[in-house]
Amino acid sequence: MDAVLQTRGLLSLPLNPKTRVFQSSLGLKQRSFFTKPKTPTGLSLSSNGLQKFQGFVSKTHGFGTKERNLFICRAEAAAAAADGQPAFGETEQPKFFGIEAVTLKKIVPLGLMFFCILFNYTILRDTKDVLVVTAKGSSAEIIPFLKTWVNLPMAVGFMLLYTKLSNVLSKKALFYTVMLPFIAFFGAFGFVLYPLSNYIHPEALADSLLNTLGPRFLGPLAILRIWSFCLFYVMAELWGSVVVSVLFWGFANQITTVDEAKRFYPLFGLGANVALIFSGRTVKYFSNLRKNLGPGVDGWAMSLRGMMSIVVLMGFTICFLYWWVNNYVPLPTRSKKKKDKPKMGTMESLKFLVSSRYIRDLATLVVAYGISINLVEVTWKSKLKAQFPSPNEYSSFMGDFSTATGIATFTMMLLSQVIFEKYGWGVAAKITPTVLLLTGVGFFSLILFGGPLSPAITSLGMTPLLAAVYVGALQNIFSKSAKYSLFDPCKEMAYIPLDEDTKVKGKAAIDVVCNPLGKSGGALIQQFMILTFGSLANSTPYLGGILLLIVLAWLGAARSLDTQFTALRREEELEKEMERSAVKIPVVAQEGSGNGSLASDSVLNPTAGDSGSSGPSRNI
Repeated sequence: MDAVLQTRGLLSLPLNPKTRVFQSSLGLKQRSFFTKPKTPTGLSLSSNGLQKFQGFVSKTHGFGTKERNLFICRAEAAAAAADGQPAFGETEQPKFFGIEAVTLKKIVPLGLMFFCILFNYTILRDTKDVLVVTAKGSSAEIIPFLKTWVNLPMAVGFMLLYTKLSNVLSKKALFYTVMLPFIAFFGAFGFVLYPLSNYIHPEALADSLLNTLGPRFLGPLAILRIWSFCLFYVMAELWGSVVVSVLFWGFANQITTVDEAKRFYPLFGLGANVALIFSGRTVKYFSNLRKNLGPGVDGWAMSLRGMMSIVVLMGFTICFLYWWVNNYVPLPTRSKKKKDKPKMGTMESLKFLVSSRYIRDLATLVVAYGISINLVEVTWKSKLKAQFPSPNEYSSFMGDFSTATGIATFTMMLLSQVIFEKYGWGVAAKITPTVLLLTGVGFFSLILFGGPLSPAITSLGMTPLLAAVYVGALQNIFSKSAKYSLFDPCKEMAYIPLDEDTKVKGKAAIDVVCNPLGKSGGALIQQFMILTFGSLANSTPYLGGILLLIVLAWLGAARSLDTQFTALRREEELEKEMERSAVKIPVVAQEGSGNGSLASDSVLNPTAGDSGSSGPSRNI
């Protein structure tokens, strides 16, 4: 019998073994040997936290004791990690407020980055509207034409350039290559382009064309008249879609898991939307500088110079935080089986995205939001200019608007985590379109029926115009707070379960193209209304009906995406469970009628190929 065991590479076992106890330093249950002998098909176990089996003698395998112990400890450590316990031989990571220190080193810089990015975005968003709406020879009607014929082509061009650069540059180099031109432009605009605007704008040519074509072409001709302001407008729009969506969220999705995203993505907005409050106060402060300046001084130029200086400073802070995270924070490793940068042509990428129902639904959400918010915003800004024609007054109101948006968003952020945990992704994704629909109906109703309501409004100490401004502001505040606290986290979570091909190309196409496409879609609708009915005011009833249809399509896409997202998450959880179950700890199986045997032969001896020893245990 011993000769047979030796030739098959098994372990010898005494004929009458005594009962031994198999113990683990990690608290594994004790097992007992029974009198019926069985031959384990694996390696013998030794000490280092595991008691030796007396009488076990290795015959043909040439593994040393140290190697055998290392393999067993790895199995135990993997199983312990799967249960959320510290691995064998490792100490538990220190925690602060229930969060591991290593996780905080990753999450806190991300929150600060988001704070700085949205601080800049608020200043740029308020400034771009002041520049193009209050400029001489322009009005709010320039916005639909600007978003369609300038913003959209530049966004598409950036997407094509970004796709090419992503194939030749590292992720770090790509981040800096995109960020630094933004910083340089905004600094140059505040100190060079705006002071020279009276010399570089072709106002005489624009006036001549306007007299020839008529007042209906005021919007498109204003793009030519104030081209440098329009360039600032486009760069500010791209900051929102490129720096916020592509650079930041792409980096966050790269270094976080789905579980971390559910826990921390809503919290990112808490710190980030404090930025709305502070940036709103900043805009208010610089807008009021005009009151302290002497006559003949361009107060808006002074305000613009101060705000652009802060934008440049925050831009360099973002770059520093990105550099620090990449150099001093241990980031999670990704599977090498998937390409980090799939090399696909532009048309191939678009065809791939169009063929995916998941990406189509995600794109529908982004486009529908862009159209819906644009239909309401432009109409509101036309009322806003009529109420506050001065650039400093307009900017001061926008500062208050941003502060109120930050407070509302901060409150919604506190509620968002409860919504995600209690009601799930689907309900969270449907709240934003519902809020936008209800508030939009109230705004358009006030404009349509402002005449009959005029006595009641006057009794409150307001004019119908001022009431429309305030109601439109509330509509934008509630819509944007719902977007920042729920819509954006939902959209970013939806990317995480996707494979690398879909995630990289899909995110670039959706965030850079679909976002301005949605705004341009709303702009095209408004252009058609303006050219057909003569003004936005005459188009209000039709815009309200279109808003209803768009939001209903948005809700349908959210419902479809919820079903697919849930299926992907279940598939991912199933794969994790299968990976955990593949880690077997070699323990002695307990049988009532005989001697215990070593379980999980494939773990103890994964390279064994002898068919005669393929079973988990064999009787002698």
